[in-house]
Amino acid sequence: MPNFLLSIIIPVFNEESNVDPLLKRLLPVLKNYRYEIIFINDGSRDKTAFFVKERSKTNKNIKMVSFVRNFGHQQALSAGYRLSKGDCVISLDADLQDPPEIINQMVDKWQKGVKIVYAKREKRDVDSFFKKHTARCFYKLINFLSDTPIPEDVGDFRLLDREVVDFINSLNEQSRFLRGLVAWSGFPAEYVSFSREKRLTGETHYPLSKMLNLALEGIMSFSVKPLRIASYLGFLSSFIGFLGIIYAVIGKVFLPRYWVTGWSALFVGIMFIGGIQLLTIGIIGEYLGKIYKEVQKRPPFLIKEKINL
Repeated sequence: MPNFLLSIIIPVFNEESNVDPLLKRLLPVLKNYRYEIIFINDGSRDKTAFFVKERSKTNKNIKMVSFVRNFGHQQALSAGYRLSKGDCVISLDADLQDPPEIINQMVDKWQKGVKIVYAKREKRDVDSFFKKHTARCFYKLINFLSDTPIPEDVGDFRLLDREVVDFINSLNEQSRFLRGLVAWSGFPAEYVSFSREKRLTGETHYPLSKMLNLALEGIMSFSVKPLRIASYLGFLSSFIGFLGIIYAVIGKVFLPRYWVTGWSALFVGIMFIGGIQLLTIGIIGEYLGKIYKEVQKRPPFLIKEKINL
């Protein structure tokens, strides 16, 4: 497609020190394209919005949307997809861990007819041992539980064709796990590999707690297997309890002289059954919470300001 429009979506939250370095590397890559760069300011409390505004004064292709408060990374991406006008759309983080230089390769694959181009992390040497292995466990777990296979070692750095973007925008889910939604769409996909770089400045905005929440969101959004596992645990505890009854009856009948009841077995039994009950109630509660959010139909984000849009 000649003379197409390329949209770049960049969610930012307290990234004032990364705006200029990112544009310094990104703009030379985009010089041969018709493009728009949409910064989604997700309630930043520093000068991120100020720096983006300054750059947008000299380059009208640089645009910005500011939220009233922080709504989260997935909602920021969703806003970018809704506001983008490009024939293909690339989402990119501002920390420069994902190199903008591979955008050309992604666009080349798209021009050959691929609807989704994932940027796959071939090397993650800059990540800690803990982060690399927890990420691997996350993908293994979610693919075990989910009915929709989600590509491993890919984040939110990807290219989507306009057809895919329109499909994502048509979904009205309140809880949006975009990695799963993109994979669930089933459009043809290919990969571009890269070596993950070290975060330029600042600290990650995805600590362990947020990663766990994201994992839970992904599992609950794309699978009912946790409910089935809860049922299996219920059957297992009932079966163990039934075996315990048989064991107690046999002991009383055949070994009455030596049979001594103990608090240890009682304590373990109570803890086992109680733990399974709490786990089951928690799983059911997560699904009920998602239903509650869907019923509320609240807007996923509130926009405070638009620049060049």
